[in-house]
Amino acid sequence: MAIRVVLAEDQGMVLGAFASLLDLQPDIEVVATAADGGQALAAVREHRPDILLTDIEMPGRTGLDVAAELHAAGDEVRVLIVTTFARSGYLRRALEAGVSGYVLKDAPIGELVAALRKVHAGERVVAAELAMAAWDHADPLTNRERELLRHVADGATNAELAERFHLAEGTVRNYLSTALAKLGARNRTEAANTARSRGWL
Repeated sequence: MAIRVVLAEDQGMVLGAFASLLDLQPDIEVVATAADGGQALAAVREHRPDILLTDIEMPGRTGLDVAAELHAAGDEVRVLIVTTFARSGYLRRALEAGVSGYVLKDAPIGELVAALRKVHAGERVVAAELAMAAWDHADPLTNRERELLRHVADGATNAELAERFHLAEGTVRNYLSTALAKLGARNRTEAANTARSRGWL
């Protein structure tokens, strides 16, 4: 039986190329494609694939968000992340979300196909360069600090954050000040950029 795959990728050209290359494999069938996290979740629930092959950074839910949601729901689909981002923070979050594999887009297509087959067989696959980088930086942020910085990166002001999270504006400032200190950043924007570059947001 063919390995049934849902493919999630927000760049149309990459999505089409991956789908075409995978469909050339005799033992792999792409049963659905998705351009964002919401579509990926819907496709997994509709088609019940063996594997969700997903990028990380997509509109709405990220690939990591989708993996975490499926994992929390006890869904048996295996998730293989394929991304351009060799970030230790992303890998740690992926493993926490129950992801079965994490490979890089610049790897040869043969490696991606081999990773799909290994994940389908129940193995865990992590690109060697990522495994080495995984312990470079430990994430010092709390969930609340991470959540606030994610919105800072999207341009939210302290007042908007206070309203969105039902916090006093002073409390928001305190959370962000602590995050700045942990990251050695001079301002909110630098802190958000540093955290994002390390894969912590």
